[in-house]
Amino acid sequence: MSVFKRLSALSLIATFTLLTACGENAGTGNITAANGETKTPSVEAAPVQSDPVTIEFWYGLGGKLGENMEKLIQKFNASQQEVIVKGIVQADYTETEQKLQAAIATGQVPAAVLSSNVDWARKGYFAPIDELMAQQSDFNKDDFIQTFLNQGQVDGKQYFLPMYGTTQIMYYRKDAFEKNGIKADDLKTWEDLAAAAKKMTVKNGDKTSVFGWEPMWGAANMIDASLSKGGSILSEDGKEVMIDSPEWIQTWDFFRKLIHEDKTMRIHSGGQGWEYWYKTIDDVMKGQAAGYTGSSGDQGDLDFSIISAMEQPGWAGVGEGKPTAEALMAGIPSKASDIDKKAAMKWLTYFTNSENTAFWSINTGYISVRQSASKDPAFISFSESNPQIEIPLQQASHASAPFLDPTGGKISDALKIAADKVQIENVPAAEALREAKETAQAALDKLK
Repeated sequence: MSVFKRLSALSLIATFTLLTACGENAGTGNITAANGETKTPSVEAAPVQSDPVTIEFWYGLGGKLGENMEKLIQKFNASQQEVIVKGIVQADYTETEQKLQAAIATGQVPAAVLSSNVDWARKGYFAPIDELMAQQSDFNKDDFIQTFLNQGQVDGKQYFLPMYGTTQIMYYRKDAFEKNGIKADDLKTWEDLAAAAKKMTVKNGDKTSVFGWEPMWGAANMIDASLSKGGSILSEDGKEVMIDSPEWIQTWDFFRKLIHEDKTMRIHSGGQGWEYWYKTIDDVMKGQAAGYTGSSGDQGDLDFSIISAMEQPGWAGVGEGKPTAEALMAGIPSKASDIDKKAAMKWLTYFTNSENTAFWSINTGYISVRQSASKDPAFISFSESNPQIEIPLQQASHASAPFLDPTGGKISDALKIAADKVQIENVPAAEALREAKETAQAALDKLK
């Protein structure tokens, strides 16, 4: 017998028994008791048990970062019964965006993704989330660090939610500094760092066995240093690309000479996903380099009994450093169903609540996106014995805003190509940046 038929039969038996005992006023549904009193029976609706909504969340994080993300996903899934998040790991941020582009083309998109793209938001690939945020009673928009939250806005609407903040800081071996009589507080400029790197470099003939410093591969570090020197990517009116100015050329050639001529610095490039990043970290941890420039989010992978952290320096005669501080943001693809969008916002709200963003900062070194996270008891306790957690916050207080590429990425791509020429191919900065300027300016001019 089916469940429906079995329930129906039981219902009929119960009704017949009730009618026999009490009688029923025809057409009214009221019950007449033996004493003649008429009562209206209360009807309790049977509870409706619905299955939880299962959604995919894509993210390109490896190592300890990936492990901590999975911990929060599991914690969220265990905390409630409405939504189940299935984390889908990509090799890195770039692969995440590439796979998302393919998913958008097929219509088979994840409900949420650790990725943001202003151009794609304008094209309708991402959904605005203002209403979804308003539907979350525990969202508390005002508690977010507003500079991070504002980075997720496109044309006055919120499209992306900041998950954590990041800035590139400096990590160094304590023993290397002590052995060479170097104090972190004395390294106020890049010129100071270059001199320290030369002092800490160990060479056997023409071969360097210990490098004084290792910048991270890519344009980001050199862009930070260029901004700190007073350079800018675009003119104030936004009509001219400025990446071939003296500030840029001098900065990029500074790094080229240290890498290729002095050989006191080197970079790891290529490989799968974050391979180059972890090779750089390994060099420092194994004593093959005295320090490196990396993400605030590297802290979960480092041993701070060996390593310490400091802010990026400025330039002699210019002032303190002004490296970029930006939010890593998540978005909800517009092709996701309405049910999946609501489920995605529930997950993103959970990840960014005060307790969890404090947990993320403690375990990764990334900057919390909520103001209240700094008052979290666990964060306060951790920061007292781990002062390196404060370095990204201190640097972010005088950082530059992230560049929003009006060409949809063509200026940024030109800078990436130029960085490879300088860092890998030993092409003079003036030549590499001039070519990048021509490509970028052509893309910018098309917008007029």
